[in-house]
Amino acid sequence: MNSEITPVYIRLDEVDSTNNWLKANGAAYGHGTVVTAAAQTAGRGQRGNSWESQPGANVTMSMLIEPRDVPASQQFAVSEVVSLAVVDTLRKFLGDDAPVAVKWPNDIYWNDKKICGILIENVLCGTRILRSVVGIGLNVNQREFLSDAPNPVSMYQIAGHEFDVEEVLQILSQNIMGYCGEYLSSSEGMEHPHGLYMLNLWRREGLHPYRDTATGRGFKARIAAISPEGMLSLEEPGGNTGIYAFKEVKALIEGREL
Repeated sequence: MNSEITPVYIRLDEVDSTNNWLKANGAAYGHGTVVTAAAQTAGRGQRGNSWESQPGANVTMSMLIEPRDVPASQQFAVSEVVSLAVVDTLRKFLGDDAPVAVKWPNDIYWNDKKICGILIENVLCGTRILRSVVGIGLNVNQREFLSDAPNPVSMYQIAGHEFDVEEVLQILSQNIMGYCGEYLSSSEGMEHPHGLYMLNLWRREGLHPYRDTATGRGFKARIAAISPEGMLSLEEPGGNTGIYAFKEVKALIEGREL
């Protein structure tokens, strides 16, 4: 997808976090501003989780978008659109049939391994979104991972060859702009990405193991729905349905929490 607005790139040598930098300076820049750094000393994932990234080997970026037609109550639409743009980008490089999917709410998986993390921080003005800072860590050329992350994978590990990190960055940025322009510029357009999001959801079919983080109870369930607010509904075989916010439930693989 393309957009009439071309991304503007700001390149930093080192910063604590590109998201922090854009949050502090974003008011001076416009829709489509992309900040990258050769090294981040405190790169963050969702809810303060750290993100392991070898300097220069991966896409670590933050992008300023202004989805001002999106009501604050439906801000999960921003997460859906950005997730779909990442999926589209990965399929361009790994093949249209690559098993790339969105793990609720917005991690990107290849099979059962995490290839990309997304952190979106919205600035609200009344009932509308003034701007969103979209942080993305996409594993491109990293050959090994040394942290205790349970299931990382990179494009290099999948394909067996290196990719042009700059090309991946630019296509990803353009895809985000294109998806925002197509799906976040009207209330009618916002209905379409939710359907696409559900079609591209990891574990969208069948029963799979989960654990309730509040009680520690393990159970199997299918994904019944995801609300416009981003709440996950899981239906167990007996018909009981639980509704969960982010981090209230964990997906399991071989007993390990993801």
